[in-house]
Amino acid sequence: MKDIKRLLAAAAAAAVFGGAAVSCEDNKNSEDSIAEITYETEPTTEGAADVSGQTIVWLADYDLNPENGSPRSTALSLFEDVYGAKVKFEFASPGEKYDRLSEMIISGEQVDMVPYEEGVFPNGALNEQYEPLDPYYENMGMGEEGLWDEMSDVIEMFGYNGQHYVVPYALTDPQVIIYSRNIMSEQELEDPYQLYLDGKWDWNKLMELMEGFVAKAPEGKKRYGICGSCGQALLQSTGHTVVNYNGTEFTNNISDPAIEKAELFMQEIASKGLYRSDWENYYPTSHDTLFYAMGDWALGESNAMNPNSDIMAVPFPKAPDADKEYLCCNYDAKMLVKNSTRGAAVAAYIKCERVAAARDEYKSAEKQAALAEIKTAGGKTKSFVTEEQYDLLQSLLDPSKRTPLLDFGYGMGARMYGEGDYNYETRGVMNKLTRSLLEGEPAADSWETLRDSCSGVIDEEVGRFNS
Repeated sequence: MKDIKRLLAAAAAAAVFGGAAVSCEDNKNSEDSIAEITYETEPTTEGAADVSGQTIVWLADYDLNPENGSPRSTALSLFEDVYGAKVKFEFASPGEKYDRLSEMIISGEQVDMVPYEEGVFPNGALNEQYEPLDPYYENMGMGEEGLWDEMSDVIEMFGYNGQHYVVPYALTDPQVIIYSRNIMSEQELEDPYQLYLDGKWDWNKLMELMEGFVAKAPEGKKRYGICGSCGQALLQSTGHTVVNYNGTEFTNNISDPAIEKAELFMQEIASKGLYRSDWENYYPTSHDTLFYAMGDWALGESNAMNPNSDIMAVPFPKAPDADKEYLCCNYDAKMLVKNSTRGAAVAAYIKCERVAAARDEYKSAEKQAALAEIKTAGGKTKSFVTEEQYDLLQSLLDPSKRTPLLDFGYGMGARMYGEGDYNYETRGVMNKLTRSLLEGEPAADSWETLRDSCSGVIDEEVGRFNS
């Protein structure tokens, strides 16, 4: 276990190969950019429980092991080669994996690790599906200098009843607003990215640009200000949450004035006809909509589908009254399953993920893979990200530069966060708050109506967790 430099260099190369092989199909140029990496700060297994020879069972809808001859990820390479442990994959479909988890726990089948997702916590902890990771902090390298420093506040944000069931090793999937610089220039509108750099990117500027674009529509042509998924990010840009948690008790915060301002802003967007509800997988090629709101995953295809538009992205604008810039994003984390006897091995795997996310050598390899152009078998460009875009996204995912927000309301069960049958009556509270006013649903004809219809459900669910 002491001969780690060679393993780390190989694992870093695997990160680049993996990014190219899985995503880039027949792109053959990635191998040429691999260089031998020396690692000055070796991760250590000293002081941690020995997990060599152990196999953890991973229940999910995707495998951590390589498929179709692809190389191993950096984290898996470290876990297998440095720790001498393995991961066994147990498949469950996205809609069934947590029911399958309960079945495996009840039957006593081995299951050790599952992915963290927005809707599973704290509900899963209350339902005794997960174990806290605190007893295994040493195996996660929490005492290793510099390894977890930038994530410490994020980890504490997930603290629940004095314990930590979720220990994020990275931020991921930032919600962004994608736009065309060419359109901005043609319409004589200010560039949102420059406004962001100048500290002037807020709700007021977003509204001003949308209205300016729509007002300049050619006669007989309909224009919109924005489409895509923007309700949650607008709500979270306030820095306030629908459900508050003080470490021991949850409270209903739906009447917070900052929440009201966000909801009224969504209602204003809808009332002015600025929101287009049609679903898009990338920035609309029709160019009848100024902004496209989505996770960063949509940026690469937006570039490819709009090759002459000079596509760029910005974070969601700051709420005018917010104390800082907040980020709506997801969190990379793995959770330890209730009754697992492989807690130390799961913790070791989480450490491997953190090493892969934190060390400069692996960051460099990741950037090489991310900037590789993705093409079809026929040579057509499917997706690409520019270096400027990549650097922006990385800056957003740095907790020291932008503050991520966690609203426990998303993890309190289906009544709080569930799409139901995609109608107002069966949709969860959090979905209603981020969609109903924006989409102009008749059942929510005003903020007061929406607030009053949701508040009772929040009170009941908060009571369930506080009892």
